[in-house]
Amino acid sequence: MKRLFILCLLLGLALTASARDIYQLNDGWEFFFKSENTSDNARMVNLPHSWNTDPLAGQNFQETTGNYLREIYIPEEWASKRIFIRFHGAQTVANLFLNGSHVGEHKGGGTAFCFELTKFIRFGSDNALQVIVSNTFRSDVLPVSTDTNLYGGLHRDVELIVTDEIAISPLYYGSEGVLCRPSRVSKERVEGEMEVQLLTSARTEATLHLEIFNAKGKPVYTRSQRINGQPKSVRIPFIFEHPQLWSPEETNLYTAVVRLYNDAHQDEVTIRTGFRAVERDAESGWIAINGQPRQLRGVVLHHDNALGGILSKSALDEDLDQVQELGATAIRSAVQPHAQHLYNRCDEEGMLVWVDAPMHRAPFIGDVAFYSTAAFELNAREQLREIILQNINHPSVIMWGIFSRLVPRGDEILQCVRNLNTEAKRLDPKRMTVACSDQDGSINFVTDLITWQQNVGWQRGSTEDLTLWRNQLRENWSHLGSAIIYGGEGFLGMSARTPQQLQRTNLPTEERQTRFHEAYSEQLAADSLFWGTWVENMYEYGSSRRPYGINANGLITLDRREKKDAYYLYRALWNKETKTVHLANRRDRMRYRTEQSFTIYSSEADPILLVNDDTVRLHQRGPVIYRSDTLQLRGLVQVRVSAGGIGDGVTMQIGNVLRPQARQVLR
Repeated sequence: MKRLFILCLLLGLALTASARDIYQLNDGWEFFFKSENTSDNARMVNLPHSWNTDPLAGQNFQETTGNYLREIYIPEEWASKRIFIRFHGAQTVANLFLNGSHVGEHKGGGTAFCFELTKFIRFGSDNALQVIVSNTFRSDVLPVSTDTNLYGGLHRDVELIVTDEIAISPLYYGSEGVLCRPSRVSKERVEGEMEVQLLTSARTEATLHLEIFNAKGKPVYTRSQRINGQPKSVRIPFIFEHPQLWSPEETNLYTAVVRLYNDAHQDEVTIRTGFRAVERDAESGWIAINGQPRQLRGVVLHHDNALGGILSKSALDEDLDQVQELGATAIRSAVQPHAQHLYNRCDEEGMLVWVDAPMHRAPFIGDVAFYSTAAFELNAREQLREIILQNINHPSVIMWGIFSRLVPRGDEILQCVRNLNTEAKRLDPKRMTVACSDQDGSINFVTDLITWQQNVGWQRGSTEDLTLWRNQLRENWSHLGSAIIYGGEGFLGMSARTPQQLQRTNLPTEERQTRFHEAYSEQLAADSLFWGTWVENMYEYGSSRRPYGINANGLITLDRREKKDAYYLYRALWNKETKTVHLANRRDRMRYRTEQSFTIYSSEADPILLVNDDTVRLHQRGPVIYRSDTLQLRGLVQVRVSAGGIGDGVTMQIGNVLRPQARQVLR
């Protein structure tokens, strides 16, 4: 009865709706694994859905194939319409069948895709949808090397799109079919073209109408253009004076409405965009937004939380709020794009974005990150096209990531990277390309910008070597558009109790992570060489390939509940609006050594440290780092620090406790 009610409601809406109607298809799906052989025991699920709901499943993480079934009634009155289905994400390969006929296949988990259903539909009847989704490894679907979990399933929304016979195409690489292409942007004027993808017939005679509104809803440009015949793409030029430019400080957004119509048919698509000029400043080497150079403070975001790979709108909102609280000015979507909602919010909040393509290498010796096959390179190009064309209207997106940490073995991989960079510049000549590299060689000279991930002092050498590396880079390669990215794992509850143990062990303790970030932040605080500093990562993420089922590089735990010491270090450094005073290593409340020193991160000058009500002198080690002398302490000790009207503190037991070995106690 519930299904009949929903179908009748759809029919009623259809009879009174405008030319284009969109219906969500998130409810009422049946799911079962391919290995079950039958749908007799299928589970009822709503989308978004994943069969991997536990990031810490470890060896039980499922890389398999699942089936999604749903019936949908298509009324007879729609027989003159065109029917499409858009999936906003399926991890990783999806094949769609309608009434037993194969409609299409999509390869890639981070982008949307759309199929036309019209010729497969039985109008006036129920129609059977079946989606077969697989997240198993394939050498022709990127990424082929990653340590982030690829959570299988229909992990984003699905919708049905109903249009007239002529329409603005929803089939163009999963985009809206309307692409804003500004060519000149200044405070005096904006010039550009609105590219519109069309579905028409050879007999089509219609009008294409563009209207652009500013943030206050005032029209700033209007133009109509006649369409004859069957053009696949039309570009409508536009120009207007005195624009309200988009910037991180002033997020002025425009709305463009494109309408296609004639006496019999009509269609309409609305997009939101912003106008800004982005370039590399010749003098500083930094990124300039509307002529204003700025050094980016960025964090890397992956694609899961404690509930797996389904990130709801509210979860994305909360993540972005925490990124802003940290004081970061930019995010990097690692490996693949996030859902459109995140970039919509970044447009509104002024957060700058780097979106990665999935040409990625994980740090595992057994991995091959590049396959010199036509199918591999075709998928790399197809996913890059989808990423760019689906996100081109977002003013917050300022650069396209071409590759990450590839090892340039052989000419084929270098040529593939060059081809991808050329394709990105062809599709979007107004944005810069970027890559993340931990290698030497010609591969570093392909993209406009390069981000170095050396992690000196973590995997090899000491953090003091960072100074030598920076000096060499400045002397020999200062003409490159260089940024730096770094990070190291830090598990809460995993502790090496003494400084000697900390130096001898490679355990990924929080203390070791904290010292690493302290050393880097001290050395990079006043360095103008880099256009950006990127911390990897904002959050821990699930990785079934790692010993504990998690990559603990994050400043915040996977469940978003615990902020590590390094988080407060960067908040004190980056957030100039929120006061920060934090006592580091406060989780370690049982200490057997009687010699103790304390570290404080403070955005406020002259913090005061009290140990059992005695004032202890602090030495400033970096812009926000303060450290005490070594003290002789025993018994129950109360430690408090204050500055600027706020404070932090903890009570700990020192001495007279069991002398432990390096311990591992994971959450």
